Amino acid sequence: MRMRRGLQPATPAAASAKGPSSFEAEALASLDSLYRTALRLTRVTADAEDLVQETYLKAFRAANQFEPGTNLRAWLFTILHNTARNRARDRSRDIVAADSDLVDRAGDIAPSGWSSGASETPETLLLRETLAPDLQSAIDALPDVFRQAVWLRDVEEFSYSEIAEMLAIPVGTVMSRISRGRRLLFEYLKPMRVAAVSGGHS
Repeated sequence: MRMRRGLQPATPAAASAKGPSSFEAEALASLDSLYRTALRLTRVTADAEDLVQETYLKAFRAANQFEPGTNLRAWLFTILHNTARNRARDRSRDIVAADSDLVDRAGDIAPSGWSSGASETPETLLLRETLAPDLQSAIDALPDVFRQAVWLRDVEEFSYSEIAEMLAIPVGTVMSRISRGRRLLFEYLKPMRVAAVSGGHS
């Protein structure tokens, strides 16, 4: 994705201790990952591009509020998710919310033998071994609330606390959504893995 011209820090105050050009360069380094996340939030290329453009515009205008030495990438992702929520609210359809009963029912789908206390679960082992295209498709098939949490943790590698701030939810809820999302991914990916292994022996 390319940025439109003219998105520059709005005022001299936008220059943090690093200076405006340094701030802008570091911010723009996250362009691709922000766009990938925006695309999974909106599911529409044009909307994702607009969401990223608005995110950077807000970031440059509020650059004086960024604390040097903290995680600029996490700050940008927080702006991205806040902007997405505001847009969805304006359209009277919140794309990042789901009925709690439906979430709980979806999260109850777990493979037999799953152990929540293990550091290496069947889910994480399978995710590690799954080819990227299959994993991408499986992530896209997740309900929105799980897809966001799993994507931010397992693909973008943010901490639980950073994700909690981005999504404006408690850390415990983040951990729960990631756990449930991974279990759903395991269910989606397991048949693909079995088919791949069977095909390799034929």
